[in-house]
Amino acid sequence: MSAAALAAYVAEAQRTGNASSLHSAGRTSRRAVEEARETVAGSLGARPSEVIFTSGGTEADNLAIKGIFWGRRAQDTRRTRVLVSAVEHHAVLDPAFWLAGHAGAEIVLLPVDAEGRLDLDALRAELAAHAAETALISVMWANNEVGTIQPVRDVVRAARPYGIPVHTDAVQAVGQAEVDFAESGVDAMTVSAHKIGGPVGVGALLARRDLALDAVLHGGGQERGVRSGTLDAASIAAFGVATRHAVDCLPQRAARLRALRDDLVARVRDAAPSAVLRGPEPAAGDRLPGNAHFTFPGAEGDSLLYLLDSAGVQASTGSACQAGVPQPSHVLLAMGVPEAEARGALRFTLGATSTESDVDRLVAALPQVVARAQAAGLVSGRAMGGAS
Repeated sequence: MSAAALAAYVAEAQRTGNASSLHSAGRTSRRAVEEARETVAGSLGARPSEVIFTSGGTEADNLAIKGIFWGRRAQDTRRTRVLVSAVEHHAVLDPAFWLAGHAGAEIVLLPVDAEGRLDLDALRAELAAHAAETALISVMWANNEVGTIQPVRDVVRAARPYGIPVHTDAVQAVGQAEVDFAESGVDAMTVSAHKIGGPVGVGALLARRDLALDAVLHGGGQERGVRSGTLDAASIAAFGVATRHAVDCLPQRAARLRALRDDLVARVRDAAPSAVLRGPEPAAGDRLPGNAHFTFPGAEGDSLLYLLDSAGVQASTGSACQAGVPQPSHVLLAMGVPEAEARGALRFTLGATSTESDVDRLVAALPQVVARAQAAGLVSGRAMGGAS
């Protein structure tokens, strides 16, 4: 958490009051929530009434996918198709497939190119053939693994003639790319506090007031009646502060991260010549500034991760939400990366606290780490070959 967000959290957490109560303590808590709502809305190009606070990105994605699907089905029972890109976060994919198993949805995985970019022609062809049966489209603003920024505005332009709502998961994008809810034309957008210096456990779904959106949680009817539950005023206050700071500091922060990332990419390529950068080349400009994703042939990502961790470098094999699951990334497979290569993936992400010395430490440790991981992979491959 940033210092300012932490201070806002502590100040509000020391107060007593339920933001839904009518007494003075409750009204004080409500004031903090509504001020944060205005801040989040103003920073992200939305109206305050379009901000629905949630417990984070996963809940917001579930509310969007399930809520829009059910809302559209209530209007027209033909609306069964849910279009999602093949590289979405599991917080979008899993509720979509849940709807397929429990609510009669038909899931269409939209293909991507070798850099993880949505195939717009495939989307247009799908809409031309099945627009009348389509409930919604969900395409993330930027990919959480390979950093590819998606053509969200083109998705909206393709969907608009058919009146099909578009949701975008912008969790990775806020604070690293220009994000404007109204200007983008999307109908719903997911954001999360912990990616931008706010606390873990709070986020929001930005949703147009005229969007058909059914509730997923039921209870007290808070947040426009679509997200019941006592509001976490302290986390929401900190979320507002973090959002404003992330957006206000975006130009300087993005430039610093981009320079640091470009240095990291160049030096990793020198230190480990076999490494393959996945996603767009940094110079293309359609990649998140703090993201670098490589595959290392012949090495398992988990081995690389643990060896780097022992050297003081914390990286990831993919989404943290899928950590510990020994399977290749669905993002890389959708991009056409062979499974054997996809298993050797590492994602390096840079943030507010990252420095040149962090890159120095990575580059110093990497050659030996890659050599050891490739040797381990070779031994493992021979053992499996002998066993078969």
